[in-house]
Amino acid sequence: MDAQGRGRADNIDPADQWVLNPDTGEYELRLPDSAPQSSVPGPRRPSAGRAGGNASAERPAAPSGGQKTREAAPAETVPAPRRRRTAPADEPPPGRRGRRPEKKKSKTKKVLMWTSGAMALVVVGVGTTVYLVYKHLEGNVTTTDVGNAAKNGFSKDEAFNILIIGTDKRTGKGNEGYGDAGSVGHADTNVLLHVSKDRTNATALSIPRDMIVDIPDCPTKQPDGSTKVIPGTLNQRFNTSLGQDGRDPGCTMRTVKEVTGVQPDHFMMADFNAVKTLTTAVGGVEVCLKHAVNDDKSHLNLPAGKSNVEGEEALAFVRTRHAWGNQGDLDRIKVQQQFLSSLMRQMASGDTLTDPTKLYELADAATKALTVDTGIGKVSALKDVALELKKVPTKNITFLTVPVLDNPTEKVRATVVVNKAKAPQIFDAIANDVSFTEVKKKQKADKSAAAARLKGTQSEASEVRVRVFNGGAAPGSAQETVSWLQTSVGVLKSENAANAPEELPKTTLEYAPDQAPQARKLAALMGLSGAALKPGKSFTNSQGLPTMTLTLGKDFKGAGVPLTAPTKAPDVDEKSTADKVECAS
Repeated sequence: MDAQGRGRADNIDPADQWVLNPDTGEYELRLPDSAPQSSVPGPRRPSAGRAGGNASAERPAAPSGGQKTREAAPAETVPAPRRRRTAPADEPPPGRRGRRPEKKKSKTKKVLMWTSGAMALVVVGVGTTVYLVYKHLEGNVTTTDVGNAAKNGFSKDEAFNILIIGTDKRTGKGNEGYGDAGSVGHADTNVLLHVSKDRTNATALSIPRDMIVDIPDCPTKQPDGSTKVIPGTLNQRFNTSLGQDGRDPGCTMRTVKEVTGVQPDHFMMADFNAVKTLTTAVGGVEVCLKHAVNDDKSHLNLPAGKSNVEGEEALAFVRTRHAWGNQGDLDRIKVQQQFLSSLMRQMASGDTLTDPTKLYELADAATKALTVDTGIGKVSALKDVALELKKVPTKNITFLTVPVLDNPTEKVRATVVVNKAKAPQIFDAIANDVSFTEVKKKQKADKSAAAARLKGTQSEASEVRVRVFNGGAAPGSAQETVSWLQTSVGVLKSENAANAPEELPKTTLEYAPDQAPQARKLAALMGLSGAALKPGKSFTNSQGLPTMTLTLGKDFKGAGVPLTAPTKAPDVDEKSTADKVECAS
């Protein structure tokens, strides 16, 4: 219609052009500035003028016969048409009232919807990938249940000790030329790794495989779930603590505790394949030689200077002993420590840690290569161990070897024994979380009650009266201590009271309040800590005189050996740190 066309042109809603005439009660088409039009729904009336005539124009006279003529309503009585809102350029033409057009989604909203959907897919995809990777790594891990030889789980807020064992078992492709033929898998390489509580330092103590030790009784889990105790043996090579007579890694852990006094919390065991796969995963390990090596036994052929080794060549490097020093195991240990230092530096490098592919390959290789105890048998626990190790600076990771002497019972040098003059101090430092490197620590004044017990006046040694019990120390320790007190430090009023009613893990000295000066003097003579002093009641000795009670616990190391925890590491003849590059010779 022309009216609708004009309505659109004037930006007026066509529906609003039909207005109610209050005089007639009918709707009429009303265009801007026009007269009333035909009413609806009544019949059309002939009109002399055009529908678009002026509203004030007269209509033709009514025919004769008395018919009434309807006059047009005044223009001012008809409401003006309503103006439409201005439609956006991209909005479609409006329809009739009641049929509102659908709103189009803006481009911004479309982009947001697509972006949100894509992000949701990414999150789901990443989550699924992480889950699948986690399950894959979880399936790689091999565990051994060693019972109470290992802790159940891993703690992030404590110092921890992990025994790293390398076996000489000839399994895997290409390993036929290494190890002892038919070996059950002895403990060929052994490192006790201690990580400090504050993660500022760590100590890696190598234990010679040919060191003569006493292997304790060892409960082992059998395939049917039962427990079999493998009897201990005296004066055996350390390496036979694993594999021999069915011994598991828990037996090696117990042997370490027997020798060093340090309890390993967990173990990680690797075979020949581990060296191959791990070195390949990190892209090789840089080694340094002072002289060229061409060993026909291990097939190691390297020039002097620096080389990058991985796979078979890396295994040959750590296995050979004929190319180093006096061709013995002790010189090979030094080379292995240098290799481990380089491997640690490589694994901690940004190139490895920031490359997702390398990181995954390393995690995949490590979980396939290692056998661990059930306490850390989950990927989440192994991840926690790795993250805690990562906190330790390489410059504060110290490599040591148990001090040893040639076995005096052998004419031909083949085995060694613990050097009892030097080794105990190293064992004590590790057990008491003492660093072998210079580490800045905040020194705080000890205001504890235990420290206060050591402060004050001391009696003369001749005034100290004490009875000595054996509460878990080696047999004969009580009498040995009494003899030392009387002959070496002048405590003549001391006596052997035999065995205590029960064993104690720590040595204690119980005394009455008026005996405090005597207790301080005895503590100073024996190297007792304030924690060992227990205020209590007075007892009587065999003469009926008041006396203190000294009970030697399992921590007792011998007469005259201080029981206070060391605060400084002992001087060590040979040690190295993981940050230094050293060349094998």
